[in-house]
Amino acid sequence: MKTVQSFPSVEALSLKQQPLYVAIGMFDGLHLGHRAVIKAASDAAKLAGGCVVVLTFRPHPSRIFRPNVPTLLMQNETTQASLLSELGVDAVVVHPFLAEFATIEAKVFLAWLKSKWANLAGVFVGETWRFGAGRAGDIELLKSSALPLGISVTAIASVTIAGAPVNSTRIRSLLLSGEIAAAKQLLGYTYFSTGKIESGKKLGRTIGFPTLNTFYSPELRPRFGVYAVRVCGKGLSLPAVANYGLRPTVENTTDPKLETHILESGVCPFDAGDEITVQWLEFIRPETKFSSLDELKAQITKDVDSAKGVFGI
Repeated sequence: MKTVQSFPSVEALSLKQQPLYVAIGMFDGLHLGHRAVIKAASDAAKLAGGCVVVLTFRPHPSRIFRPNVPTLLMQNETTQASLLSELGVDAVVVHPFLAEFATIEAKVFLAWLKSKWANLAGVFVGETWRFGAGRAGDIELLKSSALPLGISVTAIASVTIAGAPVNSTRIRSLLLSGEIAAAKQLLGYTYFSTGKIESGKKLGRTIGFPTLNTFYSPELRPRFGVYAVRVCGKGLSLPAVANYGLRPTVENTTDPKLETHILESGVCPFDAGDEITVQWLEFIRPETKFSSLDELKAQITKDVDSAKGVFGI
């Protein structure tokens, strides 16, 4: 899979002159609804002997239209690309969403896209997708403008869970409230973060709970607090407990850190500089400022017991 910026030629995408089936959207979170759109594009491409391309945008359009209260994204481009590669798409195009792009009239959007990719054969979007200047374009306009261009348009119905559509707004709300298990249901996979282990002050060791420290600061930060997690790396997946936040008892920084304590005793298989992936499984409690290290240690002991209960150990 190739990931590129802006609109390269088909040759630059390392694709043959085959029909292109393009899934379009922000795809922040790559949740179950997004995956339905991309799967439909992939299925059509396979049937026609074509290629599937994901067209997405950065930054979020709200950075242009309401910069004072922009939508905060759950994932950076690297994480999004990693998830897309698992879906078997041929290429990902990340187009800059700038003021000039936002002025393209909805009625000419597909013609503009066709001018970039002459072999564009099909477009796939969610049923509520809006496009063009002022977000004036809807699915009916997309279909009517596609007809003279020989492009098929497929609008995928929203996936619903618990009687409500799966969407990024709903998942962001769950992450902000610490409802990580509920977020997993809508995402279709376990929420995770990836980062390199940083050398810390080793305070955890002095109170009996050594930690692996990684900095994690997405635009949309999950609720600060303690979570039952799994630490993955070097072919291992180890049960652990983690605190995500600003460490108010000992430091109170402005840069959130994920401090992870592996529950199994023994020699830690990870070192500073190693990259690990942390899978967030269950919220245990909100981050709290304690009056002393002894009080903190007592609470961590309870947190470890709670996490062990999640894993049944």
